Amino acid sequence: MPLPKMPSKPASLLSPEDYPKAERNKPVKPNITLVETPAPAKTEAVAVTAVAVPVAKVAEPRARVPGKSALTEKPKAAPKSAETRAKSTTSRIADKLGVSKLFVLDTNVLMHDPTSLFRFEEHDVYLPMVTLEELDNHKKGMSEVARNARQISRSLDALVSDIAEDAIDLGIPLAKLGNKDAKGRLYFQTKLQNAALPEGLPEGKADNQILGVVRALDQQYPDRPVVLVSKDINMRLKARAIGLPAEDYFNDHVLEDTDLLYSGIQQLPDDFWNKHGKGMESWQESRHGTSFTYYRVTGPYVPSLLVNQFVFIEPKNGEPPFYGQVTQINGKTAVLQTLRDYGHSKNSVWGITARNREQNFALNLLMNPECDFVTLLGQAGTGKTLLALAAGLAQVLETKLYNEIIVTRVTVPVGEDIGFLPGTEEEKMGPWMGAFDDNLEVLNKSDGDAGEWGRAATQDLIRSRIKIKSLNFMRGRTFVNKFLIIDEAQNLTPKQMKTLVTRAGPGTKIICLGNIAQIDTPYLTEGSSGLTYVVDRFKGWSHSGHVTLARGERSRLADHASDVL
Repeated sequence: MPLPKMPSKPASLLSPEDYPKAERNKPVKPNITLVETPAPAKTEAVAVTAVAVPVAKVAEPRARVPGKSALTEKPKAAPKSAETRAKSTTSRIADKLGVSKLFVLDTNVLMHDPTSLFRFEEHDVYLPMVTLEELDNHKKGMSEVARNARQISRSLDALVSDIAEDAIDLGIPLAKLGNKDAKGRLYFQTKLQNAALPEGLPEGKADNQILGVVRALDQQYPDRPVVLVSKDINMRLKARAIGLPAEDYFNDHVLEDTDLLYSGIQQLPDDFWNKHGKGMESWQESRHGTSFTYYRVTGPYVPSLLVNQFVFIEPKNGEPPFYGQVTQINGKTAVLQTLRDYGHSKNSVWGITARNREQNFALNLLMNPECDFVTLLGQAGTGKTLLALAAGLAQVLETKLYNEIIVTRVTVPVGEDIGFLPGTEEEKMGPWMGAFDDNLEVLNKSDGDAGEWGRAATQDLIRSRIKIKSLNFMRGRTFVNKFLIIDEAQNLTPKQMKTLVTRAGPGTKIICLGNIAQIDTPYLTEGSSGLTYVVDRFKGWSHSGHVTLARGERSRLADHASDVL
């Protein structure tokens, strides 16, 4: 017997009248009717009374949610972004109604981002006393977490410095320190919140005490959405299991969806020259010993382009493809420059030629002395490290544009840590630089006529020009005329990335390599990675460039493993 069709409308709640008394041996069906889900009621502006916590003495009256029932209504289905899907139902409905929320912050949010207090816009922030206790426990040491704990403690001290003791209950304006985007208020837990948690949750644990505070606030202010914000997945799961709204902290995300990340490459439509060729100017210039052709085009497609973005057209009628780079944009007019073909053996870089279109784009950036900052994204085997090393060796040993190559990376282990490593700084970093050793071996074998003695001498020369440095000692340094390669940059936080990029002195080129799908740093995601941060912030700058490498060139085994595993 086939199953009946699913109802197209949600069923209403059953009342006691819908359950008539059944006589013996006679089954009775309840009266079920399908109704439309009621639309959320309109918000009402009410005056807020002066009470001890969140809704106390605010300068402007806030709109409230008319009853808790409005927060439990399901909004109509609509396409949601990644950030909207990450929000709790309470937050989504409050956003739709324009209601100010009260966010209860977990300790890990403050230690992950010390500026998180000021990144909730017009909403209020509530700090339980347990959060302050945990901050105090983590403030000692030289780790990134300890530094963040000390920074947030200093911010809290500056906020409460000139506030009277009896006025803390009324809330502290978060814009007090000059953060104009923070229009809400900061509240501390000044009373013992008594809320019964489900049996079986140990009361002495800090996470459970924070859950108790959230439940108490939820009961105390039924007309206001109270949301727990935590980076701890299990904490959010426990909160939702006991019926409390909880969500991740995603204000540090550069993008809502990493699919929107700038790729550095744009395919032009097939009719591009027909629409943009009217009145086109073209000329040739010689730069760095290479002749380039320039085209000045005007049309409606130009405003969607960015400076240093690569464009290409591959006609299907057998015509030769066009590969170019945007060098200038002025309104609807842009200047396109042809590229040097590094796929040809006569243009090889340290014996390496580009095997696909994206690698050719990357080598044009790496070999361009006018481009000071290059980011390369791509999966394993796309050739990021090999291209960067080959370009560095060619410009250090052949053209002598830079003095030496400096290589660094984040020392985050994939598995169990093997303990302390012996030796000097370079010897300790040796095990982390296995990828560079593999690529150096490939580059050293590219010269087949050198012989064993020649290759050994070349290897010694290369080793003398490559320095391996640790990230721990980068603070305060300045690199002049260096070719700096930052490997595994996806494991860097935006703050660490800023520290590294600002080390660049005159004549220094910085290359960031990474794959945002392989992040090993705790609490760091694809959207909040330092590599995603710099790709988004540097796009369109005339002295930086970015390329996302798509095709793997390592081996057929590695390509198949990337697809099926």
